[in-house]
Amino acid sequence: MSGIRDRPLLDALLDSWDRNNTIFVNLLRALPADTLELRPAAGSPPLAEIFLHVHYTRLFFVSEDAPECARPRPQGDWRSERDVERMAEMLNESAQAVRDAVRGRVEAGRDMEVRYDHPLLMIQHLVWHEGYHHGAVKLALKQAGRPFDDEAIGPLTWDVWMEKTK
Repeated sequence: MSGIRDRPLLDALLDSWDRNNTIFVNLLRALPADTLELRPAAGSPPLAEIFLHVHYTRLFFVSEDAPECARPRPQGDWRSERDVERMAEMLNESAQAVRDAVRGRVEAGRDMEVRYDHPLLMIQHLVWHEGYHHGAVKLALKQAGRPFDDEAIGPLTWDVWMEKTK
């Protein structure tokens, strides 16, 4: 699996993962503090718990599919934490665990232990999962009459995806 031709593709994919995490952390930090308890729909978890669910989910899949890169997981999935900077730190930690797991498995030519036909599929699954929750966060704000201004949130989200690096 590993080789000179795979290296640039792997680096590009890991860069996309880093960008995805940056966007998700930017979204968290852009939330007004008094919106962390908003819910996308009745019966849905509050926004703060959505961010922690993403952190937990990342660590869960790493622990099962690349246990050599596992990090301690919080007790339970949907948790209460309201310190935005602590939540951002947690997201950065779990993003690094995913990055390490995928890079390590690709470079070693090893399959994942439980799921995914290729290690890169873990990142693709998590990007899709986090995009779903990103939309739920924005929906909750919109339903509460507090949507993000596109000109303000764009540089923190869409622009991160599309910016060329030098």
